[in-house]
Amino acid sequence: MSARQVSRDIVVEAPPATVFGVLADPREHGRFDGSGTVRSAIKGPDRLALGARFGMSMRLGVPYVINNEVVEFDEDHCIAWRHVGHHRWRYELEPAGEGSTKVTETFDWSTARAPKLLELLRYPATNTRAIEATLPRLKAHVEDRGGS
Repeated sequence: MSARQVSRDIVVEAPPATVFGVLADPREHGRFDGSGTVRSAIKGPDRLALGARFGMSMRLGVPYVINNEVVEFDEDHCIAWRHVGHHRWRYELEPAGEGSTKVTETFDWSTARAPKLLELLRYPATNTRAIEATLPRLKAHVEDRGGS
């Protein structure tokens, strides 16, 4: 892992395909976001794929829209997207026993256009807290849907 990445993981009681299905549907993102900023998908496909572009309604004090592009996509294993700043949010999935999945979420600013600015603005610490809040919400959301 790069020095410009922070990751956390959790085990979800559902197979990788089920978890990936939630992550690949931008309409689901607001339901498990722990940062408190993601509201809803406003444009783009119902299911993401490599190169897909999607817009999200956000709120951080004031409402705004952020446009993203899927930059990594390996069905049931990995999905990542970035926006204009080129920092990435990545989810990696690994089988974790009978019907379970280890989900690792990473905020990666090694690819950012202005990594030092993100550090100055404390994005790594803020996004670490968001990941720590997101993963339990993702777990609950997937498991509440029946897991498989």
